[in-house]
Amino acid sequence: MKHLIVYAHPNPKSFNHAILETLQGELLERGHDVRVRDLYKIGFNPVLSSYDFEMLAQGTVPPDIHEEQEHISWADVIITIYPVWWTGLPAMLKGYFDRVLTSGFAYAYGENGPEQLLKGKRGVFFTTQGNPREVYTASHMFDAMKKTTDEGIYAFTGIETIDHIFFTSVPSIDDEKRREYLEEVKSFVHTVF
Repeated sequence: MKHLIVYAHPNPKSFNHAILETLQGELLERGHDVRVRDLYKIGFNPVLSSYDFEMLAQGTVPPDIHEEQEHISWADVIITIYPVWWTGLPAMLKGYFDRVLTSGFAYAYGENGPEQLLKGKRGVFFTTQGNPREVYTASHMFDAMKKTTDEGIYAFTGIETIDHIFFTSVPSIDDEKRREYLEEVKSFVHTVF
């Protein structure tokens, strides 16, 4: 199986990076093909510009967008790893989705409304938060975040969300709890793939 990991955290010493390393290692160990797009490392430009609109309107996909679309086209599974900042996606990742999941590539508008052009692909979200699980549960924030990403991005384009895994209280937990979280990542890979 071919996995594209879209990773969006600027700190290579972050817990998000530990998730990335664990996930990539487990998938490779099980014989899967894996590509990683570390958005900060590759210097991805997240700003959707008037140039992008002009090029796309002319039927030309800007080269950096085209490259990312090629990775998405290649993948069977798209796995996204990111920290939740202000109850949403980091600007880098939001910009990635804004620029890469374009009309004509990820979706189109037909006579009967939107058409999903990425059907047949599956997706997973791994996210980290600073607050305790109880805070997000009480405020229904998990549901809101899933609505935005699982439905608003993946389902809209036809990607079937396998799971959205939330790791909470990351800045305040101890290393033992972080190891437990990483074991959850390994268990997920073994169970699902």
